[in-house]
Amino acid sequence: MSVIFGLAVYFMIWWIGLFAILPFGIRRSQEEAGEVVPGSEPGAPERVNFKKVIILNTIVATTVFLAYVWIRQSSVSLDDLPFPKPNW
Repeated sequence: MSVIFGLAVYFMIWWIGLFAILPFGIRRSQEEAGEVVPGSEPGAPERVNFKKVIILNTIVATTVFLAYVWIRQSSVSLDDLPFPKPNW
């Protein structure tokens, strides 16, 4: 695997993971807090801790990427996995 390909895969994992992790940790919406900023959606979060989200996403993305690299380097293929065979 080339460095450019590895960076591209890591970037895709990181970006997809960001949207999966972003909603975690949101406690209240602006409407629930009673402080709706004019021009914003009332369902928008009251506060988002982007530093925490980015750090957590980087940890998860790095773990998933390392698992991907390990599986790719170990030359495991789908043929090696014990899937049940249909009896047709």
